[in-house]
Parts: sequence; C-alpha cells; structure tokens
Amino acid sequence: MLLTVIAFVVALGVLIAVHEYGHYRVAVACGVKVERFSVGFGKALLRWQPKRQHPGQQTEFVIGAFPFGGYVKMLDEREGPVAPEERHRAFNTQPLRSRAAIVAAGPIANLLLAVVLYTAVNWIGVQEPVAKLARPVAASLAEVAGLRGGEHITQAGFDGDLSPVQSFEDLRWRMTRGALDGHDLTLEVAGEAGRPARQLVLPLSRMETKDADPQMFRKIGVVAPLTRPEIGEVMAGSAAESAGLRNGDVVRAIGDTAIVDGQQLREVIRASVDGDQPRTQAWQVERGGQPLKIDVKPEVREEGGVKVGRIGAYVGAPPEMVTVRQGLVDGVWRGVVRTWEVSALTVRMMGKMVIGEASLKNLSGPLTIADYAGKSASLGFTQYLVFLALISVSLGVLNLMPLPVLDGGHLMYYLWEGLTGKSVSDAWMERLQRGGVALLLVMMSVALFNDVTRLFG
Repeated sequence: MLLTVIAFVVALGVLIAVHEYGHYRVAVACGVKVERFSVGFGKALLRWQPKRQHPGQQTEFVIGAFPFGGYVKMLDEREGPVAPEERHRAFNTQPLRSRAAIVAAGPIANLLLAVVLYTAVNWIGVQEPVAKLARPVAASLAEVAGLRGGEHITQAGFDGDLSPVQSFEDLRWRMTRGALDGHDLTLEVAGEAGRPARQLVLPLSRMETKDADPQMFRKIGVVAPLTRPEIGEVMAGSAAESAGLRNGDVVRAIGDTAIVDGQQLREVIRASVDGDQPRTQAWQVERGGQPLKIDVKPEVREEGGVKVGRIGAYVGAPPEMVTVRQGLVDGVWRGVVRTWEVSALTVRMMGKMVIGEASLKNLSGPLTIADYAGKSASLGFTQYLVFLALISVSLGVLNLMPLPVLDGGHLMYYLWEGLTGKSVSDAWMERLQRGGVALLLVMMSVALFNDVTRLFG
C-alpha cells in the first residue's frame, strides 16, 4: 500500500511538473512575466524564490498540499491591474503565435518526456517473455488462423510490412493496435527441425471489440507466453492443497487431455465446472520424476458473470525471458516511434468513444492509475518508467483535446482568432468554459466509476 501511494505521488509530481514547466519555459522565452509556478493546489507545503532568474522574472515556486494538478500564473490584464511599464510583459498582450506556443508547450512537454522515458528504457533494457505462444483459446481467432501453441513468432506487421518481434509484450502491443484499428496482423513463425519459416494471418479485422481488456486477448486467443504446465505456490486451504498438489508438480494430462503448457492448463481448470458445480477430474502429475494420479476438485468462482474453476495455486512456470535493449540511435528512434504509436492509438480510442464505437469502460481515473503505479514500481525501475511514459502520453493527448477548460480548448480559441481576426467574446468564453467544466466532470465521474468497478467490483 505504501509503495502504491509513493509511486502514485511521484508519478503525479513528475508529470505535472514537466507539464507546467513547458508552459513556464516558453512563457519566459516569449518575454511574459511568470508570477507563480505551482505543482499541486491548496496550502503551500514549500515555497521559494530563486535568486538567479531570467531578467525581469520574480517567479515564486510552490509545492501544494494536493498533488492533483498545477498551474503557471502569468501577468495578465484579465486577472488584475497591470502597471503600464509592464504591460508589454502581460500574457494577453502577446502576439497570437506566442500565446499559442505557451499554451501548447505543456502537452508537448509531456510528449517529449514520454520520448525520453521510452528512450531510457530502450537503453537500459527490460526483461520480457520471449514471443513463444501458449496453446490458443479454443475456437479463438488464433486457433482459426492455424496456431496450435509452441510457435515462436519472429516477425509481425500489417499489410505485408513485417518487422522483427522482440518479445511477447511487443507482440501483444501489435495485436492491441490491430484489434482496435480493425487491421489483420501477419505473423511469421520460425521453422522447426530444419523446416522453413511460415506466415499466417491473424484476422483481427473480424473482431468487434470496444474494450482494451483481458477479454479482448481471450477473443484473439493469445493470452500468455509459453510456459511449463507446472504448479507453483499452493495457497493454504485451497482446492489444490486439499487434492494433494505440491509446488513443482508438472501436470502431464487431465482426464484424456494431454497438457503441454501452462496456459492450456489454466484453460482446462477454468472449464472444469458444470453449471454452478465443480467437476472432479483425474490429473496425471509428474513429481520428482515419478508419475502420480491425483483427483482434483476445483472451486467455483464467478468472473465477468461466468462461472469458472479455480484451484488456488500459481499455475505455470515462469516463461523464457529475453533482455530487450537498443543501441544509442535506435533507442531514441524507437522512443519517438512508440510515443507516436501510443499517441495515435489514444486519439483513435477517444474518437471511437465519442461516436460510440468504443466503450467508456476504457476511461481510467486516479484509482486505476495509482494501482498501476504501485504494480509497475513493484516490478522494477524500467517497468515504472514505461508506466510513466504511458501516463505522460495520455496527459499530453488529453490536454490537447478541444475542451474549453483544457489547453486544446484555448488553442481552438486562438485558431478562431487567427481565422477571423477577432478573439472569442467574454460571453461566449464563459458559456464554453461552463460547458467544458460540465463535460470534464462527467468524464471524471465515468472514470472514477470504472476505477471502483475494476478494483472493487
């Protein structure tokens, strides 16, 4: 719990500080006087005024008690009287291009931060599962395409443009893009025993998915990397303990079904129910090189309105891992590409939610972000950096949305001013601000409801 709180606060602090610094730095470069730079709202926990600042600047830096936002307060005639000798330093007197640059600098700073974070991860390297596939879910797109489990995917791409697959997570990212965009994914499978590599097409365009969630991958059929069908930690009082299963047992068969990988074993356990009742099954297990027969009666749990079997043990050995690391130049380029891909996918998902082609369940709020922050931090430094990069992209893209209360809304005002030569009237500005606040509150309410449903539902 403490790790989650610390990781969440650090993430918010870094992302907000970078966003506001973008506004601040460009404002100073444009000659605008910045009166206050605040990370957080409410009572000031810390405030200071550096002695050495840009000529004409007397900016006060503040860290507020509530870390859910920040602001850069600039000299502006609309917010109070401005001395005649400083009028040229007020935000509202600046040329249109300067005002637009100052407003756009915040979201752009978040996108640049994402590039830096992805680049750092590419240089440091991260341990990820090898792109070897477990047995696909029965009747899924992967099974229809001809995947049977055990395949090593070496390349993948859209419209015949294949590129190397570095890891299972890389493959999942490409499947996510294909499923949400409705594009088929071509896979190249490494040959075995001297056989040549072969290609097959994963027909993701057949999917009608609105949610980027685990159910999407179950429909695709590729849920997990290849693992040994081994029993890991057994929970006290669980069905596995009652049956006599032990840590290290390798499952060779359940009934007449031969078990070849951990994912297949999980699927068979899930399906071991008849309505609301568990189905006792005969397991053939290998323990210390010796075969055993054990009758296992799972527990029945409900997941997503469906009754499934659970045994209360970790199922499947850790997958084969690979270190994914890039060189100096390639690491930067891949950081730029990943930032662009995540940004484009975020924009498309937002657009689909607006027109009803994607579910509002994809919206996440602070509880989910905090949960993911804690989980990523517990997995290691590089995973936490990936999480920060993803949230930084989301923050940058969200702030570019044309909502009046966001940076994108102000950019729309400036676009109108550039096209018509007239600024938006105060009356219209007030109406648009109220509408923007109302819409933003609705979005926040939906996101918070989704958080509660995911975490406590």
